[in-house]
Amino acid sequence: MERVGAVLIDIDGVLTVSWKPLPGAVEAMERVREAGLPLALLTNTTSRTRSSIARLLVESGFPVTADDILTAPAATAAYLTEHFPGARCAVLNSGDIAEDLADVTLVDLFDPDARPDVVVVGGAGPEFGYEALNTAFAHLQRGARLLAMHRNLSWRTDAGLQLDAGAFLQGLERAAGVEAEVLGKPAGAFFEAALARLGADASRTLMVGDDIESDVLAAQRQGITGVLVRTGKYRPETHRAASGEPDHVVDSFADVPGLLA
Repeated sequence: MERVGAVLIDIDGVLTVSWKPLPGAVEAMERVREAGLPLALLTNTTSRTRSSIARLLVESGFPVTADDILTAPAATAAYLTEHFPGARCAVLNSGDIAEDLADVTLVDLFDPDARPDVVVVGGAGPEFGYEALNTAFAHLQRGARLLAMHRNLSWRTDAGLQLDAGAFLQGLERAAGVEAEVLGKPAGAFFEAALARLGADASRTLMVGDDIESDVLAAQRQGITGVLVRTGKYRPETHRAASGEPDHVVDSFADVPGLLA
């Protein structure tokens, strides 16, 4: 590839696990900053707003601001505003992201009179019980559109891998006979938005992630150079079974500054 001109970075599993910095990640981020490269943090995290994510990262020593962060909820809000203006949206999500959905008309998933136009699936948690999923299923049968902030099957915490929304999303799609529009990774539009924000050329941009399909190969399909790290949700068997091969594989984000030249 040409000399690196910008860097896109996943957060969970790459920079942090359960919001605790991975070894060498802060120092590596500082070296990327010292190189003068524009960067964006691309995350499918749906439990926190951009501002709260920035606060957590800054407290851990990362030199970032909220403006550096592009989240799946923020991308979803922008998509809804553009394509479904004024639509009534019921959100099934674990965590408070109302701040990033301020311009969206939100209705209660369980309100029998709400009749949402759109059902939005965010990140999984205790809220994803039978009653909630069955209620979302009922709305879809009545004609509501299905949007998803991402398709992640799992994510890594300090307690190990945990189920994520993608595991439930597939069931909703199959049962209702619909296909969700995905707004976060691996959607090409998510990467395009990041490139546009940075004014970056895909051929001179790195995408660093721990999810070989959603982070790395999805970015490579957009002409971005993919870097897979062996941290977070990385597993050798997933790597072997993937639909393609990353451009680069490194042990951790601490190794990324060595690729910048």
